[in-house]
Amino acid sequence: MKTIVLGGGVIGVATAFYLRQQGCNVTVIEREPDVALSTSFGNAGVIAPGYVTPWAAPGMPAKIFKYLFKPASPLIFRPTLDPAQWRWIMRWLRECDLERFRVNKQRMQRIAYYSRECLHEFRARHPFDYGRSQGYLQLFRSEYDVELAQPALAVLRDAGIAYREVSAAQCVEIEPGLRWARQTPLSGLYLPNDEAGDCARFTRELRAICERNGVRFRFDTRVSSLDVRGGAVHAVNLESERGSETLQADAVVVALGVDSATLLAPLGVKVPLYPVKGYSATLPITDEEKAPLAALMDESLKTAITRFGNNLRVAGTAELGNRQTTLREQALQTLMKVLSDWFPHAANPTSAHFWVGRRPMTPDGAPLLGPSGVDNLWLNVGHGSTGWAMSMGSGRVVADLITQRKPEIDLDGLTLNRYRK
Repeated sequence: MKTIVLGGGVIGVATAFYLRQQGCNVTVIEREPDVALSTSFGNAGVIAPGYVTPWAAPGMPAKIFKYLFKPASPLIFRPTLDPAQWRWIMRWLRECDLERFRVNKQRMQRIAYYSRECLHEFRARHPFDYGRSQGYLQLFRSEYDVELAQPALAVLRDAGIAYREVSAAQCVEIEPGLRWARQTPLSGLYLPNDEAGDCARFTRELRAICERNGVRFRFDTRVSSLDVRGGAVHAVNLESERGSETLQADAVVVALGVDSATLLAPLGVKVPLYPVKGYSATLPITDEEKAPLAALMDESLKTAITRFGNNLRVAGTAELGNRQTTLREQALQTLMKVLSDWFPHAANPTSAHFWVGRRPMTPDGAPLLGPSGVDNLWLNVGHGSTGWAMSMGSGRVVADLITQRKPEIDLDGLTLNRYRK
């Protein structure tokens, strides 16, 4: 079966890997000169199935209002005249209900835990270094943060997920570098089985494995449209330096992040994606003793600090309302404040390399996997800020569906059908 995967981020490359494993002839189309140069490039790197949480959560609208006028904020809201923004916000507000939150979180955890199983199985067969670390520590600054975390804790308890509520002193035992912190945590939550790793580095290694197994990659190539006739996709129309061309296909997978919506709209396939921008800073470690050992999350400012070998990644901020990949000073200051509060002597802030990416968010948080409603056209989109945590499982699920195998997990609530009811 000739398959074309549109998108060379971690989602697209993982999909290509599993399609090739199942005997498909696979070509990946990517507009950048290499894989993982867009949304997969500078993310937090956290693979935390126990933490994956919808942005639509109880108390989140109030939290947005609380931080709206503060200089250091995990959320930046820029109202626009774009009707798509307001449609997405109205859907998102409906999902902030407690019962909807529980349903959505469970859906996200289902695919995230499966994805971690797939990653571990893959890693056992293909061991390589991608800056992996074990354990994930959430830091609470105030009672307000602890209160907001209670619905998520209830889901963890109900699911039987391993976690420990820890004191400030125990936070320091887990991460000794916190001894030099300028901020004292009120308490914390430790997820010992969660992990982290450099997503871009992993994706580049995965690309190399794919190529050795016969997957072809076409870089610096844009998708102009899909050739759909008789209710089915037959080919992909491309634009590159070599000009226009058409590639025939038996199956096409759309894994283009937020750009997926624009490609699919002319076909009548409506995917409720909106670009929620995220930021990160990457810095070389200058003092090992005063640096973190693994991954942490500042729950108040929703900013992660992750260690990848000799480097630190500080990632966070959700900006809604600006589709451009331009750096916003307010967001960068929040990142550096979080680093300064918890690990002020771990790295030189003047050495920070900043990044911004457009995270493809659905209103309810869960991705869209599987059939698009057009024959032979498949979706692997909408993973938001947890694409790395869901990538291998999502790729395997979609590959199973395309090759007419039964997926190993229940897909209820993870397909486009949930928006057609």
